[in-house]
Amino acid sequence: MKKLIIAGLGAAVLALSMPAAEVLATVNGHKITKADIQEVMNAMGARTTYDALPPEVKKKVLDQVIEQQLLQEKALKSGIEKDKEYKEALAKLKKKLALDVWMKKELDKIKVSDAEAKKAYEEHKSAFQRPESVHARHILVKTEKEAKDIIAILKKTPKSQLKAKFEELARTRSTGPSASRGGDLGTFGRKQMVKEFSDAAFALKAGEFTKKPVKTQFGYHVIYVEEKHPAQTVPFGEVKARIKQNLKMEKFKEKIQSIAKQLKAKAKIEYNQ
Repeated sequence: MKKLIIAGLGAAVLALSMPAAEVLATVNGHKITKADIQEVMNAMGARTTYDALPPEVKKKVLDQVIEQQLLQEKALKSGIEKDKEYKEALAKLKKKLALDVWMKKELDKIKVSDAEAKKAYEEHKSAFQRPESVHARHILVKTEKEAKDIIAILKKTPKSQLKAKFEELARTRSTGPSASRGGDLGTFGRKQMVKEFSDAAFALKAGEFTKKPVKTQFGYHVIYVEEKHPAQTVPFGEVKARIKQNLKMEKFKEKIQSIAKQLKAKAKIEYNQ
């Protein structure tokens, strides 16, 4: 049932919510839009958008869709709509489309209040814990001497200029991939870095740097911490929309299962096994 719901909703949303798109070609009076091409790409399992394709690939994809349109026209002109196999397939498609659209409408009927979301948040607060983290930069060098030389320079740098100086040294001296970003590693938790690095970084206060080289399997690091964030509960406002969506899907699943159970109880079902 869960897979059925997901598949049905996916098709319904795609069919009912496809935005208007620019016309890329006209074939015998039929307009082929960017949305048409994206729909074909999605059906083929593409993980990118038409806009993201290189120009030469865009042309090939468009030509394929044009060919498909011409073949569809030929098929219709052949009188295929009178064929028994075609009629049976169309009947199945209509049933599936009816289910997709009906499920979409049933989902739209379900409402979740802020109060319900708040209640769920309070009852599952432990699930919204944000672990402590730091925003740090580092300079990675091959030898301990190089690291000590950099630390000596930083010790002589006025505090007001420390961050800028650290970024400059990272760009010119660091061998790590973050050198071009001034050594910026972004924000991370304790377990996201090797132990030696994490222990040193989390021991610092915001605006401080390591006074001794930090040795890891990668070499010697000098670390600078920009910000520290203590462990905290994510505010309700940040997760309210996600909670409401989850509650809506839970209500929807229960509703569909209940309707299916009622229909099954009333239906005449004969098993052949």
